[in-house]
Amino acid sequence: VCSSDLAGLATITPASGSVGPVGGLVLGLAGGVVCYMVTQLIKQRFKIDDSLDVFAVHGVGGMLGILLAAFFADTSLGGNGLPEGITMGTAFVGQLVATIITVVWAGIASYILLKITQAVIGLRVSADDEIEGLDITSHGERSYDL
Repeated sequence: VCSSDLAGLATITPASGSVGPVGGLVLGLAGGVVCYMVTQLIKQRFKIDDSLDVFAVHGVGGMLGILLAAFFADTSLGGNGLPEGITMGTAFVGQLVATIITVVWAGIASYILLKITQAVIGLRVSADDEIEGLDITSHGERSYDL
């Protein structure tokens, strides 16, 4: 439930200055559903441990909000309106191109930083540290008394 709430907020954020209340409701609900489905896909199918579901909630929610803003910003759907001469279709294409450019740039930059980090300090802790728990081995204390 908390992740779906966050997904709804992440989805409405890119469009918040452009859409009306109905658009905000639809974007929030769509974000909750779509991000939940992506979270399950990442964890169950791809077996990726994305702690806190950062990509599925914030990344996918943000991209969904950017793309749907092209539609719900139109005055016919309660939004503030699109610029003169811009249709929902052209707005969507512009948002899609910008989203793809952003994803590619972030992917390349992240890959470079990942390789630098791997070369300098490594990406994994030892198996013993992982079994013992990083709270103890890295911080010297337990975070939970279970």
